Amino acid sequence: MIRVGVVGLGYWGPNLARNFDALAGCELAWLCDGRDEVRAKFAAIYPDARMTGDLEDLLGDETLDAIVLATPVPSHAELAIRVLEAGKHCFVEKPLATTVADAERAAEAAQRSGRILMVGHLLQYHPGVNKLKELVDSGELGEIRYIYGNRLNLGQVRTEENALWSLGAHDVSVLLHLAGNEEPYEFSCRGESYMTPGVEDVVFGFMRFPSGMSAHLHLSWLDPHKERRFTVVGSQKMATFDDMDPERKVTIFHKRVEDFKARSGDIWSPSIPLGEPLRTECQHFLDCIAEGRAPVSDGASGLRVVRVLERLQDELELTRREVVHG
Repeated sequence: MIRVGVVGLGYWGPNLARNFDALAGCELAWLCDGRDEVRAKFAAIYPDARMTGDLEDLLGDETLDAIVLATPVPSHAELAIRVLEAGKHCFVEKPLATTVADAERAAEAAQRSGRILMVGHLLQYHPGVNKLKELVDSGELGEIRYIYGNRLNLGQVRTEENALWSLGAHDVSVLLHLAGNEEPYEFSCRGESYMTPGVEDVVFGFMRFPSGMSAHLHLSWLDPHKERRFTVVGSQKMATFDDMDPERKVTIFHKRVEDFKARSGDIWSPSIPLGEPLRTECQHFLDCIAEGRAPVSDGASGLRVVRVLERLQDELELTRREVVHG
């Protein structure tokens, strides 16, 4: 039985608590949140879990195996380091940190402690994304030319983090996953801040990879469409992952250019197994603890994502529109 504590019961923490509580071989032993009313609410839902507003209570429990962090993004790296140095396995929501330096510190803490550090890059556990990666890795699509992703919505406007860090962490993790963790070497990024000065609501990012592949990301919470889509264009076939399509998560297009002529063939959608990606992700964390193996989205993977986000952010700041005051 792996004993787990969840820290942070705001937007995403309750989903993590629900899943860990339901998994066989796992005991949801602690719930931690600084707000009295939140602890009271979840004490009624999970009467067997101990409640506290202080992380130190979890760190001091020698029978606790792992701590799951769903706290505000700026706290991720520092809290993960504390958890790992206390000898606990750590699951931390994405992104691992807001700077490369902090992400490196967290990854190094995992190495020193010998404990597992896993970053909650949820889409790497989505069966549709896994099918897309299988197509890429098998060579069925041919040589990968370029990948592009759209993550759009008319949704919650953030005031503390821009669309790149809030939405892009998902898509950068998928992009690197599909690229076999090859990292881009050239970056350009543009964005606009319409709702909050200095906080981009829409971001366009472009990257080039050493292999010759390129990638483009369109990220926005100020858009009439709700899209969560990735498209991979290969030399032999093309494929899309569409998370908003309830039935056809992955579509394969037998289309290519040959002898300067477009060739079109069948379009089909493979069967994708059902299942909640978050349940798969939580189970993977437990399996890695039990078997002593590195997670798919380990500290090194989380560091690569932050490295790309930081480079895109640098470009975003260089190209930020000057505000002219009349």
